[in-house]
Order: sequence, then C-alpha cells, then structure tokens
Amino acid sequence: MKHHGSLMTAILIALALVLAGCGSAPQAPTSGGAESSATTAPAAATTAPTGATKTVIIGYTASNTGKLNVESNRQSNGLNLWIKQINEAGGITLSDGTVITFDTRSYDDESNKDRVQELYSRLINEDNADFLISPYSSGLADASAVIAEQYGRIMITTGAASDDTYTKGYTLVYQAYTPASRYLTGAIDALKQQDPNVKKIAIVHENDKFSSDVSKALRAYAEAQGYEIVLDEGYDSNTTDFGPIINKVLQAAPEALLGGGHFQDGTTLAKQIAEKQLPLKFLALLVAPPEPSFADLGDAALGVVGPSQWETQAAFSEDAAKALGVEWFGPTGAEFVSAYQAAYGGEEPSYHAAGGYIAGLILQRAIEQAGSLDTEAVKAALDQMDVMTFFGRIKFSTAAESHGLQEGHEMVYIQWQAGADGKPEKQVVWPNEAQTAELLYPVR
Repeated sequence: MKHHGSLMTAILIALALVLAGCGSAPQAPTSGGAESSATTAPAAATTAPTGATKTVIIGYTASNTGKLNVESNRQSNGLNLWIKQINEAGGITLSDGTVITFDTRSYDDESNKDRVQELYSRLINEDNADFLISPYSSGLADASAVIAEQYGRIMITTGAASDDTYTKGYTLVYQAYTPASRYLTGAIDALKQQDPNVKKIAIVHENDKFSSDVSKALRAYAEAQGYEIVLDEGYDSNTTDFGPIINKVLQAAPEALLGGGHFQDGTTLAKQIAEKQLPLKFLALLVAPPEPSFADLGDAALGVVGPSQWETQAAFSEDAAKALGVEWFGPTGAEFVSAYQAAYGGEEPSYHAAGGYIAGLILQRAIEQAGSLDTEAVKAALDQMDVMTFFGRIKFSTAAESHGLQEGHEMVYIQWQAGADGKPEKQVVWPNEAQTAELLYPVR
C-alpha cells in the first residue's frame, strides 16, 4: 500500500508540473475583430511581429439609386481609386512593421436619410468597419456622424458642407469640404468686384439641409455687404416646374440670382431660367454647374457660375504649399486626373470624385503620421494636420464648439463660357489668382 501510495503521489506531482507548464506556454498572436479595432485591436497591433499584415475595412454608404446618385457615385469612384492605388503601392507600413491594405464595405442608402443610421450601425457591428467615410450630402452625412461618434469610429465626411454637424460636440468626425457658410460668399465677392452698382439679389434654393444652410449664410453675408434681398424662396427637392418661382423672381426684379440645390433640380432651374429669358446680370447655382454634364444644356449653360470644391484647372502645387509654409502631400492634380480618366473610361473627374479621393488621402496621411490604427493616435494626427494637396489645403478646427470643421480649404468658382467651337466650356473666374478667364458679364 505504501508503494502504491508513493507511485500515485509521483504521478500526481508529474501531472501538476505538466499542467503548470501548459498554463505558462506563450500564446499565438491574435487580432481582434474590426468591431473593436477602434479600441482594443490597434493596441494588439502594436505587438504584432514585423511583417504581419492586416486588411483595414473602410465602411460607407452611397446613393447608387435616388436623386443623389450622380454626385454620390462619382464620390465613390474617387474613394475606390485611392484604395486601388494605395493597395497596389504595397499599403501602409505601421511603426511596428505591420503592413496594412484596405478593403471596403458599402450599401446603397437610396438617397434616403432614414436608411443611413441603420446601415452605418450595420457597417460597424456586422461588417466590422475600422474607419468610416460619410455618404454624399450634408443631410445623410449628418445622420451618419452620430453613429460614428456613438461607436467610437473616426469618420471623414466628404460631399457634405453643412457647418451644423460640427457644432454638436463630436470629436471623431472630420470635414473635407469647405463649409456651407463659405460656399457662395465668394460669388458675392466676384459680383461686387465686377459691378459695384448691383444692389438687388434674389435667393432661390432647395429646401434641404445643405442648400438651406448655404442660403442662410449667403443672405447674412450679402446683407453685410450692403445688398438688398428682394426674394428668398425655397422649393421642394422634387420640383420639376419652376414656372411659379420664376414668376416671383420676375416680379421682384433682382439684378442677380443665387441659390440652387443639387444636380437634378439645379440643371432644371438653369434650363427654365434660360427658356423664360429671365433678365439677370449674374446667375450662380450650387452643385450642378461644376458637373461636366452641365454642358449638355447647351446655350442654357452659358454664363452660369458655380462654386466648386475643386477643378481640374486648379493650380495647387508644391510651390503654393511652400509659399504658405505647409507640407505638400499626395499626387499632383494632373496625376490624379490622369489616373481617374484611366480608371473610368476617360471621364473627367468632378469635384465630387476628387472629394472621394481626398477622403482616403486624409485618412492615409493620418495613419502614416500616427504609425498606428489606434483611434486616439489617428485622431491626434488629424487634429494636427495642416497640408496642401491637389484638392487644396486641409486643416481642421480643434475648438470644442467646432471640432472637425474644415478651416484650410477654399472654394473656386467656375463659369460656363463659349469655347472656340461655340460649345460650352468651363472656366475658372474666381478668385483672381486662379482665373483662367474673365467673368462673362452680364449673363443675359
């Protein structure tokens, strides 16, 4: 019995030693799901061995259908071009040696604000998106921003100019576009320089968040400059007959009309203003005029001015960056245009396409500067960002009351004028330093 007891004791001791050894064995590196990547996963990435790889998921929705599909699809084209280029170049190497490449998850938001929050929640909770890009338009972007902040995801908003989103205390939402409050103020500056005698202005705008925000800021700025607003009229987004509004404009007898909304309503409004031969000296509309297809209006396009976040003629360069004392980052405008045309059958990129690309470029710059995917590190890099790109200068407000609002980027203004062949041709007419042609004035 004593012999058997000793044997049993030895066996138990040996077994205990084996189990203790198992408990202290080194564990294989693991990577958390992308749902937790904004918090736990990046921390794990800092201990990943040199040469590790990771696919970073960018989540977004696009208006593949609905009234915003033209602008939204071009925005998606620009973003996807950036992803293709960065992946083909080998991705980004983090400070710990991890190499990251990018993939996307996206859904059709149908140009419908009611779908956006559900879809962005799905992108985070089911598709494990690490970073987010906003949908096109201020209303849809505003709806998605609250979800990004709620789940602790960094979001770059593009195709969205409203100032209001950045007054809500968000800390992870960053705007690529010039804010709505500065969208049409340059048009007033151009008009005042061209004809100081003009005093009467009509504002006609779509009743959506973006257009209303722009028009509110436009009115305040114009009145501060001494202009009389003789008409301030909104219209429903689905309006196709502008006859009643044009009659009101005729009765108010303005010398200039500014406003508009998005592509479909803007082109229709411009066409009907031309058909009615509305006597205006100056006409500036949102969104639609910078689109290349606006030229399809023929003579109705001539003279129409439009604010643009970016144009192919825009002369942003390394020299311009040096003059401002900021760093140049990314491709030149010519390089972007060439790559976009090669990717999309020769199509000229609109500013919506450039906006999609710049959203990716901003994220790239922040990750490279952070050397990490950690949310706080990337956020710090975004807060400190001040660079010149082919799209223009990029710098964000860090004030509590306007965190993430774009402070560096400025608008350019185009006008459609008759080319050598008589067909509409786009020219940059403001600001003076970016001009490719003098302002055609009066428009009618």
